[in-house]
Amino acid sequence: MRADAAAPLFAALGDATRLRIVERLGTDGPASITRLGARADVTRQAIRKHLDVLERAGLVRGRRDGREHVWQLEPRRLAAAHAYLDLVAAHWDASLARLKAHVEDGSR
Repeated sequence: MRADAAAPLFAALGDATRLRIVERLGTDGPASITRLGARADVTRQAIRKHLDVLERAGLVRGRRDGREHVWQLEPRRLAAAHAYLDLVAAHWDASLARLKAHVEDGSR
């Protein structure tokens, strides 16, 4: 994943309420807006707006279940985010290893 493709994904995750929604869906599984808002300090309308942002980023998807709209995580998109973070971490690890080698060689 390139940075320009990752940016909307991480922008959607850059809000504490949306992170709690993602965490809740990951822990408890699919849930309705009513259930997601039960322990939240925001209105159902606000939950819906946050879900819309997460859906546009490809992190969740909704489906009708009778009269309710049930939301669930989109695992492939989360896996892509994880892979991107792994790539960033690998670059940092390599940079730190080069810095360590440089400092150790310079101290001799």
